[in-house]
Amino acid sequence: MSETIAVFDKVSYFYPRSTRAVLSEISLEIKKGEFFGLIGPTGAGKTTLCCALNGIVPQFYGGRFFGNIHVAGLDTLEHPINEIARHVGEVFEDPETQLIATSIENEIAFELENLKVPREEMIRRIPWVLDIVRLQGMQKKNPVELSGGQKQRLAIAAALAAQPDLLVLDEPTSQLDPVGAQEVFSTVYKLNKELGMTILMSSHAAEEMAQYADRIGLLSEGRLIAVGTPDEIYSRVDLLQENALRPPQVASAFYQIKARSVPVCKVPVRVDEGKQELARLVHDGAAIEPPRHFAEPEKKTEQPLVHIENLEHVYPDGTKALHGISLDIHTGEYVLVIGQNGAGKSTLVKHFLNLLKPTTGVVRINGIDSSKLSVSDLASHIGYIAQNPDNQIFNMTVWDEVSFALKNLKYSKADVERLTTESLQAMGLYESREMHPLALPKGDRARVVIAAILAMQPDTVIFDEPTTGQDFRGAHYILDISRKLHQMGKTIIVITHHLYLMPEYAERVILMGKGTILLDAPIRQAYFDTEKLQSTYLSAPQAVELAQELSRLTGKPLPVLTAEELAGCFSAAGNGGAR
Repeated sequence: MSETIAVFDKVSYFYPRSTRAVLSEISLEIKKGEFFGLIGPTGAGKTTLCCALNGIVPQFYGGRFFGNIHVAGLDTLEHPINEIARHVGEVFEDPETQLIATSIENEIAFELENLKVPREEMIRRIPWVLDIVRLQGMQKKNPVELSGGQKQRLAIAAALAAQPDLLVLDEPTSQLDPVGAQEVFSTVYKLNKELGMTILMSSHAAEEMAQYADRIGLLSEGRLIAVGTPDEIYSRVDLLQENALRPPQVASAFYQIKARSVPVCKVPVRVDEGKQELARLVHDGAAIEPPRHFAEPEKKTEQPLVHIENLEHVYPDGTKALHGISLDIHTGEYVLVIGQNGAGKSTLVKHFLNLLKPTTGVVRINGIDSSKLSVSDLASHIGYIAQNPDNQIFNMTVWDEVSFALKNLKYSKADVERLTTESLQAMGLYESREMHPLALPKGDRARVVIAAILAMQPDTVIFDEPTTGQDFRGAHYILDISRKLHQMGKTIIVITHHLYLMPEYAERVILMGKGTILLDAPIRQAYFDTEKLQSTYLSAPQAVELAQELSRLTGKPLPVLTAEELAGCFSAAGNGGAR
C-alpha cells in the first residue's frame, strides 16, 4: 500500500457559536504523490476541509474540533501553523487575496522570508519555481499587470517555493477564463506527475477533474459520502444530481442514453472514451435518428434597441480595445457574448451604458445617440449586474438597497414604495427587506442586486459573468432568473465563459476576439463553428463534440447542443447485435 501524506481520523468541526457541524466524522487517507480531487455543492465544507490540512482550522478560527489530522507526520492540533506551512502549501480561489508584493520575485521571496529560508537558497528557488509555472523572465513585473491565469500561477509558485509535501488548492480556477483555467490545471498536473507532488484540489470543473485526478472525494453537508476513481464517481450521475453537482457532459449524455434501454457498456467520463463508445454503438447497429427541426429565432425588423456602427475604442494608454464593431441588438433578444479575457466584451458593454465613450463610431440606444444621454438616463433603459454582487451593495438594508436608485432618479414617494415592493416580491426578498444585504447568502445577495435593477424597469438587463464562482445549482438559479426576465419581454445580454450552461437560455451568440466580432449567429450555428471558438481559446461543450463525432460516424446531421438532445438521437429499437 502507498505511503500516506495526510490522514483524517473521525474529524468533526463546528465554527464558533455554530450548532451545525461543517465537517462530520471525516475519515480519509491521502496517498503520497496522488492527485486527490474534492467535489461538493457550495456549503458542503470543502474550504473548511482544505483549511484543516494546514491547521488554520481550528487554530485560527477557533470553534470545536474533534478527531485528528496528521500531515507529513505532524498532528495539526499540536504543531503551530507556521511549522505545518513548511509541509502544506495552500492556494485559494481568488489569487488577489494572496498577492501583496510589487514584483513577482518579491512575492515569492516574501513567502520564503516568512519561513526563514537563507538568502542563497531563495536566489536558487525563485527562478526554479518561475520556470515550473511558466513565468520565467517576468521577475520584475508587477503582479497587478498579470492576467487572471498568470496571477493564480504566481500564487502556486509562491506556495511551491516552500517545497511543501502537499499542495492544497481551493477552487483555483473558478474566477478564470478557459485559458487561465487550462494554464492552472496543466501547471498542477505537471507538479503532480513530473515532480511527484501530492495535490488536493477542490473544484467544480467536472471535465478537468475527470481528466486529471487520481481519486475524487464527494463531500455533502459536511460528510464524505463517496471516494473513488473519477470513473467510479462521475459515472454515478444519479448520485451527483442528488447532491446538486454537475457530471461531465459525456457522462450525463451516456447515462441518459443508457436510460433509453440502449446497451451502453459503461458510462464514460472522458470525451475520448465517449467517442469510442459511440463508435461501438454505431457498429453494433444502434438506432440513431436526427432530432426534430429546431426553430431559429425570428428575424427582427423593428428599430434596434442598441445600434452600433463602426465603433472604435482606444484606451488612454494606447490599447486598441475595439475596432470595426457594427452591431444591432433588438428588443426581446437573449444574446450571449463570449470570448477570452481581453477580447473586448466588457469594453463593448460599457459603451451600452455610456461608461465609456467611442473613440470613433456611433452608439445609439432606442434610436438616440448615447453621447446625448447621461448614465442616469440610461439606467432606466439598461440594467447592469456585475460578476460579484457585493461590489454593487452599499446600503444598510435590503429595502434601502433596492429603493436607492429610484430615490436618486427622483421618483415620487408612492412610486418608490410601489416599485420597491413589487421588485422585492418578484425576487422573493420581501420578508428580508429589513436585513443587511451582506448578511444574506451569496445567491440572495445576487437577487438583491437584480431586484434593485428591476425596480428601475429597464428594457435590457446585462449579466456580466453571472456564473463565475457559482456551483451548478447557483449558476442555474441566476440563469433561471434571466430566463424569467426574458419571458417578461426584457432584452437579456449575458457575458460568460461557461458555454455548456447556455443552450437552455440563449438564442444568439456574439463571439469576440482581439476587439472584433468574429461571429454573430444563432447559438445552434455558433457552437458548431469550433474553429472560430478555438481561435479565441474557447471549446464547444462536450455534447457538441460528441454530436460532431456521431454525425461523422453516421453521415447524418445532428445539430444538438446538450446531453439531453444527444441522448434523444438514440432509441432502443433496432439495436442489432447489441450486447
